[in-house]
Amino acid sequence: MNDQIRQVLSDHARLPVDVQTLDDDADLYEAGMTSHASVNVMIALEDALDLEFPDAMLKRSVFASVAAIAEAVTALRTAAIR
Repeated sequence: MNDQIRQVLSDHARLPVDVQTLDDDADLYEAGMTSHASVNVMIALEDALDLEFPDAMLKRSVFASVAAIAEAVTALRTAAIR
């Protein structure tokens, strides 16, 4: 899943650095992602991973790192199974 997330970030986050060089816990906003780009990332993740982020998850912290995004996606998929 992290590879898919990194591909979406590479395509939509408009980072000035290669997302592949960042640790999973690296702060994407500190790496240069803007709030506007994070919205594009969210939409692209929804399309790529066939899910929808609920309003409660539309927070900066959810999209702050590859690890945070992966955790949110896992939580959504786990909730969908129930």
